[in-house]
Amino acid sequence: MIDFDDLDEDGNIKPASERAAARTGNAISDKLLDAAGITVDRLPMLHVIFDRVATYCADGLRHMSASPSYFSVSNIESGRIGDILEFYESNAIAAMFHATEWDTRILVGFDRDFIFTMVEVLFGSDGTEPPVDEERGFSNIETRVAQTLFEEAGKALATAFGPVARTGFKLERMETRMDFAIIGRRNNLSVVAKLLIQALGRGGEMFVIIPQSALSPMRQNLAHVLSGDGAGADPRWTQQMQAEVQRTRVSLEAILEERMITLGDVAQFQVGQVLDLQAGPKTPVRLQCNGQALFSCALGQSNGAYTLKIEAEIDQQQEFIDALHSH
Repeated sequence: MIDFDDLDEDGNIKPASERAAARTGNAISDKLLDAAGITVDRLPMLHVIFDRVATYCADGLRHMSASPSYFSVSNIESGRIGDILEFYESNAIAAMFHATEWDTRILVGFDRDFIFTMVEVLFGSDGTEPPVDEERGFSNIETRVAQTLFEEAGKALATAFGPVARTGFKLERMETRMDFAIIGRRNNLSVVAKLLIQALGRGGEMFVIIPQSALSPMRQNLAHVLSGDGAGADPRWTQQMQAEVQRTRVSLEAILEERMITLGDVAQFQVGQVLDLQAGPKTPVRLQCNGQALFSCALGQSNGAYTLKIEAEIDQQQEFIDALHSH
C-alpha cells in the first residue's frame, strides 16, 4: 500500500533508504501523537454534529425519493487513516473533500451496500426485489449516484459544523481504491464517524474521516455542547415547522352583536320567530378565533355573499379592562 510520505515532490517513489529513514522518524512522531491524541469521549459536540449530519442527509434524500431513508450514527472513534481505509478496501467509494477554511482534506465514503440501496431508493424500487449481492466494480450509474450523494453529504457537513467552525466542503475527486484515497500520511491519527442508513428493509454504511490535526484547533468548542445550538442552527427544520404551522386549519367567528338573555327566554324561542338586533349596517363586527378577539371589521356584501373588511387590530389589554368595568 502506497504511503503519502513515500512520494517525493514530483510524485515519484523515494529510494528504499529514504523511505525507511522517514518511517523511523514517523514512528517517533506517532508516539507523541498518541500521547496527545484527541479523545472522542471528551468531545461531546462531535456526537451532536454527526447526529445533525444524519438528520440533514435524511432531509436531503426526502426531496429526492418517495421511499423514506433513515440515518443514524453508529459509532465515532479514533484510528489511523490507513487502518480505517483498509477495512473498506474493494468495498466502498470514497470522496476527497477540501475544507477550505480549515485548509485540510477529509474523506467521506459509502460502502457497497449503501450504494446499492440508494440506487434502488432513488430509482423508485419498492423493496420487493432481492438486494444486489455481487462482488463487482461499480457501474457508471452507481458512480453518478454516489457523486450526487457525496454532494448532499458535503452540504450536510458544512451546515452541521457551522456553529463550531464554519467552512465549505468542496468535492475534489472520488476513488474506488482506498490506497489512492490520500488526505495525508496513512498512519496519521484521525476521527472516523460511521453512519448507518436504513431503507427498503435493507441498509448500508457511510463513514467520515477527519484528521485530528484539523479538529485540534476547534478542540475547545468541541469539548462542550454549545448552548442554544438547537434553536437557530437548523434553518431547514425551522422552515418546515413554520410551513406546517401555517397549514394548520383554524375556525374564525364573526360576531355582530351579543346580548344577555335568560334561559327562560331561550326556552320560549319558536320556529319563525324574529330576533331584533341593535346593530346597524355600520356596527363593527368582531372577528375572533378560539374565543380570542383579533380584529374589528366592517360588514359588507359582494356577489351575494357577506364580506368582512379588516379595519383595526383589537387591543387585547383594553378588551380585558373593558370586560372588568362591565362587571
